[in-house]
Amino acid sequence: MGLTSGIKLGPYEIVSPLGAGGMGEVYRARDARLDHTVAVKILPAHLSESPEARQRFDREARAISSLSHPNICHLYDVGQHDGISYLVMEYLEGETLGERLRKGRLPLEQVFRVGAEICHGLEQAHHCHVRPVEDTSQRAQRGS
Repeated sequence: MGLTSGIKLGPYEIVSPLGAGGMGEVYRARDARLDHTVAVKILPAHLSESPEARQRFDREARAISSLSHPNICHLYDVGQHDGISYLVMEYLEGETLGERLRKGRLPLEQVFRVGAEICHGLEQAHHCHVRPVEDTSQRAQRGS
């Protein structure tokens, strides 16, 4: 993960890393203006030069901002600072599914409840015409 504690992106001060994936790195940060914790997702340096990656990052921001549902995080802000593109989202306290599963199986009732919550969020996204974006590298590997 590329950013260290104390780095500022506009009014957001990075506190600690939360995770990373194919399209971004996510950090816990502090909003200095409103004095609350947020999640900041950045487009990593190795992707920021790619027009396709920047377009996907921008589409993600537009997609999130078009949704309002209790099972989908809220987007608060978008910006760029010193060449770093970022999204500022609601910070949700808790553990990942992977962390929870290391403690043992989930009770069946909880599996159904969480599964239904995920489906309700996906249904809202589908209703708003938000669709997953296929990774073009996967398409190229299939030859399509």
